[in-house]
Amino acid sequence: MAKTVLVVDDDPTQRRLVQAVLDREGYAVVHAENGGEAIDRLTKGGGADVVLLDMVMPGMSGMEALAEIRTAGVTTPVIVLTANGGIDTVVKAMQAGAQDFFIKPASPERILVGIRNALQMTQLTREVGRLKKHVAGRTSFDDLVGDSPPMRLVKAFGARAAKSSIPVLITGESGVGKEVIARALHGASDRAGKPFVAVNCGALPANLVESILFGHEKGAFTGAHDKHLGKFQEANGGTLFLDEIGELPLDMQVKLLRALQEGEVDPVGAKRSVKVDVRIVSATNRDPAQQVREGAFREDLYYRLNVFPIEAPALRERREDIPALVDHFIGRFNAEEGKRVAGASAETMALLSAFDWPGNVRQLENSVYRALVLADAPYLQPHDFPAISGVAMPLAQAEGASPAPVAGGEAHDGLSVELPPLPDQPIRILDDRGHLRTLEDIERDLIQHAIEVYAGHMSEIARRLGIGRSTLYRKVREQGLEGALKEVG
Repeated sequence: MAKTVLVVDDDPTQRRLVQAVLDREGYAVVHAENGGEAIDRLTKGGGADVVLLDMVMPGMSGMEALAEIRTAGVTTPVIVLTANGGIDTVVKAMQAGAQDFFIKPASPERILVGIRNALQMTQLTREVGRLKKHVAGRTSFDDLVGDSPPMRLVKAFGARAAKSSIPVLITGESGVGKEVIARALHGASDRAGKPFVAVNCGALPANLVESILFGHEKGAFTGAHDKHLGKFQEANGGTLFLDEIGELPLDMQVKLLRALQEGEVDPVGAKRSVKVDVRIVSATNRDPAQQVREGAFREDLYYRLNVFPIEAPALRERREDIPALVDHFIGRFNAEEGKRVAGASAETMALLSAFDWPGNVRQLENSVYRALVLADAPYLQPHDFPAISGVAMPLAQAEGASPAPVAGGEAHDGLSVELPPLPDQPIRILDDRGHLRTLEDIERDLIQHAIEVYAGHMSEIARRLGIGRSTLYRKVREQGLEGALKEVG
């Protein structure tokens, strides 16, 4: 998803020059002729990811506009442009909340570096805020990424359930983010800030389930060298999240039911029960009603847990959320890995949005992580997702360096491509009997020939064939030429 830059300047020529620089880098550019227009956009709708603000304008000055923007609570990074590079002007602008400043006329490189730094700082700030809320147990439904109808329904139901201590059962496929919803339930409730304890019931050793959940006394069994509180007592006053509840053994289901009904647990080896105040949120990727019919899950426990069901939608059911999720993961992994990826190209985003994602959000997260770690370009490209696009990374990029310019080569988009001599035989248009070959066959041979001649560099191939890169990638898949790409790559 392209980042939006708001250019605020009363000089239309200056606005056009800045737009020309930003357009080449894939940014979306919007304009405002004065401070009032900029304030309206940022506070009443539209918004922007970065603001380039001229300091000297008729009417409201840039400094006044900046003060109004910050007073309104807008945290969008602002870069000021000034013809006066005096230290006083710069200090006042930074004190008023500016992220950076340019002295006019600014070079294209300086503008682009400043915008990238501002975007990265925004990502880092958001990631720090997210981590603080996560650690403090105050993640809320506002922190859930996505505004599709299925996610709006989840948020609406979750916000209602959070107001009480009603047991919630979250169902959905593996990888849809059931624990994220559970954390939002906890963070939006009056138990926020109290313990949030997550237990994967499917990963508990069968002989230790009771001890892990309810605790044990010292010497209760062989190896019990110390007293252990158990997950229920660890979560006392807060929320206990029982993930994959359908994997819990039947004998433990009986003891869990008693703990829920009585509000107390019996640690192994203890002489008396221990009272606990715990809000139960459970989750499963199975059909619990079917498990009840098959005798694999107790019916009475099912009804005790399934008081307020919430179904987490699969990612393919909310494709419109994929761009926001990709941007979220890019920002997070930029902060974790020290990378400076600005986003995903429009072509890449279309590719990711069209994929079915059988592993749901977890698969998307891991795919973006891999792509970002290996990416060298400012924007993620289809070849950064080879398992999805079927397009291999260009050889020069995989080796970490572009080929050096050579005689007879051409430079395009900063990449030097050596052009070998063309073969003596052109693409055949007639078959062995002298009849015209089909247009599809000729097109396939032409694309395969171009892949070989230009060493798989898709931008150069698309330019030479006079088609867009997205069209070229589609034709490569339709014609089954992924193997030709891998051979040259």
